[in-house]
Amino acid sequence: MVQSLLKQAASESNSWQARLSALRRIRVLARDSDKNRFVISTHKAGEILLDVLFDERSRNSSELTHESLGLLSILSLSETECVLVSSVPERISYLISLLKHTKLDVRVNTAALLESVVAGTRSPELRAEICSHGEIFDGIIGILDHPLSSPRALKVGIKALFAFCMVKQHRHKAVEAGAVETLIDRLPDFEKCDAERALATVELLCRIPSGCEAFACHEIIAPLLVKVILKISDRATEYAAGALLSLCSGVERLQVEAVAAGVLTKLLLLVQSDCTERAKRKAQMLLKLLRNSWPENSVNSGDIDVVPF
Repeated sequence: MVQSLLKQAASESNSWQARLSALRRIRVLARDSDKNRFVISTHKAGEILLDVLFDERSRNSSELTHESLGLLSILSLSETECVLVSSVPERISYLISLLKHTKLDVRVNTAALLESVVAGTRSPELRAEICSHGEIFDGIIGILDHPLSSPRALKVGIKALFAFCMVKQHRHKAVEAGAVETLIDRLPDFEKCDAERALATVELLCRIPSGCEAFACHEIIAPLLVKVILKISDRATEYAAGALLSLCSGVERLQVEAVAAGVLTKLLLLVQSDCTERAKRKAQMLLKLLRNSWPENSVNSGDIDVVPF
């Protein structure tokens, strides 16, 4: 059945209405279960749908284009299929143009496809080339900032932003697009997994000078990160501690603000918890960095022993 529907969708001899109907039936199946999406992918659906999406003749029917885009956004693409996009600049340019579409769902589906392509492309050069386009970051931030963004839009947006920020040489473009303000504003709105990605992105941006400087300009950043420690999850704790370590290393004022927000107690509890070893290591480094900012009576506080450095 799937193979037949894909052939109908791909055949240019069929009317656009028949092709559109076939795509919609496939999309219904894809939304139904992970198993269906796997079966659909095994029929080389990615290649077929990419041909439909990027065929200039298909663009005469925006519904056909948008339906194929919607399907691609929820299917897993193979590395070969990802390279069919990432290695063709014209295709990347077209997707970037869709990030400016008036319909939010088109923009969200485009962001999902771009994230999938970047994550599925092994070549560092191709990934870097895609992420060199500042308009991508503008489009993603636009999705996250949209007042009507759905939970899926937030999930897709933060997943895409994290993926693009993994390319170190272009992280500054995320800062220039307003990622810092958006991450701070949106953090309370994210679900657990998305909050972890958001904090991982914060840590990545704190590792570059422009990102560190931008976060330091927000007076709530130190209390916000301190609050996250030991609250959401082990991963979130690790990323928050890492971000604080970078910020406090770069801006001395934030050391005082972090201590005032109660970071010492959080860090002392963290190093004795079952959290990840990386989180504990970051906590120990941060405690060492902050030792000159400790209140005099905090060294022997309560039942918590401070490990000397």
